[in-house]
Parts: sequence; structure tokens; C-alpha cells
Amino acid sequence: MRQDSVGEDEGMGGADADEQAAVVERYARFARDEAPGRSALYAEWAGGVASDPDVVAILARIPATRRQPPLVFAVTRMLGAPESAFPAWAAWLVEHGDEVVAEASVRRLQTNEPQRCAALLPALATIDGPIALLEVGASGGLCLYPDRYSYRYRGSDGVLALDPDAGTSAVVLECEITGAPPLRLPEVVWRTGIDLEPLDASDAGDRRFLTSLVWPGESGRAERIAAALDIAAADPPHVIAGDASDPEVLRAAAALAPAGATLVVTTPGVLPHIPRAGRERLLDAVRTLDAVWITIDPPALHDRWQPPVDAASWDGFVLGRDGEALAAVDPLGSFVHWRAWRTGGTDAAG
Repeated sequence: MRQDSVGEDEGMGGADADEQAAVVERYARFARDEAPGRSALYAEWAGGVASDPDVVAILARIPATRRQPPLVFAVTRMLGAPESAFPAWAAWLVEHGDEVVAEASVRRLQTNEPQRCAALLPALATIDGPIALLEVGASGGLCLYPDRYSYRYRGSDGVLALDPDAGTSAVVLECEITGAPPLRLPEVVWRTGIDLEPLDASDAGDRRFLTSLVWPGESGRAERIAAALDIAAADPPHVIAGDASDPEVLRAAAALAPAGATLVVTTPGVLPHIPRAGRERLLDAVRTLDAVWITIDPPALHDRWQPPVDAASWDGFVLGRDGEALAAVDPLGSFVHWRAWRTGGTDAAG
């Protein structure tokens, strides 16, 4: 046992053996299946956690819904943990255990990746006229600004560049495309989000947390998020604190949209994080609105695709409009493989 660690009873903090076993299993799985190929440092940390009883005892004090490895690691980095080998990180964690437990217990995974807008844009481009944009799971609102970013779509014919009227944005999103999706910047006249715990793009702590959610080794991503945060802070979106799976919350937010604009409800990557019953309520409520629904989902997540999507042959997540599968996309926006023969017609079977 590490000499500077707390005593066994104190370190457990009341967490029972089952909780500690759950920590070991979760972090071992993360080290084995999730981190390799994406972050060597996170893979090392997670493997170290799984074999270190002192660290396990600390993390077992965090509520089970708040102790996912990417969240805990982000919190430690936000609080000043060294991005170095596991022994140094673990020693820091033992010294700052109470602080980490307190902070992680009030945080949730809220990855807010503006790059997703590169995958959303082709679906938004199918909508004529001004758009009132309502995002479910908006976090800091960075996906509410598709009209403020620049895009570089790389296809077989070269690179298509899209820029706002003011010129090249501080956020330039690069995306590989196949097929012939419609590509143009939307006219967004109203932007609002709903989130259980909204983040403020102008708050130093929230900004630090969002950039800390970027995994070590993901080059350029933290800088992209920081630049998008600057755009959001300069013209803050209206983000409502609430549970969008409650139909009344969703309807109240939608009622704020201005007349004369097409209401577009987006759910980019949030539905897998909502329990099934709430997800079904949300989708039922969306379809009662006078709105276009645009989503990015795993192909087998729900049965709202018409015609049905063959998940086995679908390479990526599904970009959909009103239940029609338009494209196979990277959930974080690095590629769009367009499958719609034309607006209103889709080769959904793959």
C-alpha cells in the first residue's frame, strides 16, 4: 500500500465491496476496449486504476452515474492532475481525493463537439428559408452555431469551402464526403437549447471542463472547442435547464420559436444517453410538433427509421431527417457518406 494513502476504512469512504468491484470492472474494460487507439495515456491510467486498491476506494465514493473513466479523468485534469504516467497521477489523486469526488459528483459527460455540425449541415441544407434551431442536449450550445463556422468538405472532385458572409471563421471544420449531399450554410434566426445541466460558454470553470473532456492525444480538438466557445460567448444562446424527455419541457421551448421560421429540433448524439422510456417519450413529443427533426443516432438505437435501416450494412451512425436516413456519418463529424438519391428519397437499406 502506498505510504501516503489514507487508511483502509477512511479510503473506502463507506463504499462497499460491490461498488469497488464495479469500479475495477469498468476501468479494466475501458483500458482494454475503449481507450486503445484513441488515448494511450487514458489506457494507462485506466489499467492502473483497475489494479490499485487505494485509487479504486476513492473512485467508488463517486456516484455510479458520475464515475465513467472519461469524466473522472477530465475532472482530475481540470483540477490540476499531471498528464504523466499513472504513478504520478495516482499520487495526485490520493492527495486530492475529496476534491475529485466532490467535483465529479456534480458533473456529467457533456462532450460538446462543434465538429458534429459538419455532419448536421447536409440535413440542414435540405431546409429552405430561415431556421429556428432547437437542440436537445445542448451542453454549452456549440452545435447551435452551424452558420458561424467554416467548412471544408473533401470529396472526389476536390474541396468545397463554405464560409460565413463575414469570412473564414475561427472554427474551420474539415469533413470527408462521398455522394452528392446538398451543402450550404443555413440561415439560423433563432437558437435555443435544452440540457439537464447547461454549461456557460463565458464561464471560466465550464470552459475548462469542456476542454478537459478532450482526451489526451486528440490533436486540435481542444483548440477547436475553445474557438467555438468564444463564438458562443460573444452571442450567448438561450439554453434551458430541463429534461427534454418531459413533453411539456420540449413543447414550452418550441413555443418560444419565432413565427416565419422553420422550427428544427436536433438530437445530435444525445439519444443514446437518455433511458429508453424517456427517449421514446421525447421522440413521440417531437413528432407532435410542427417541426423538422434532424438527428445523428446509432442505426439500431430506435425503430423510427422509415424505411427501416439495415444496421448490419450501415457504416457509421445515421444522419436522419424526420425518420428518413440520409447519410452514414461519423458521430463526431469527420465523414458524411450520403445515401439519399435526392431530397425525399433514400437508399435506406444500405
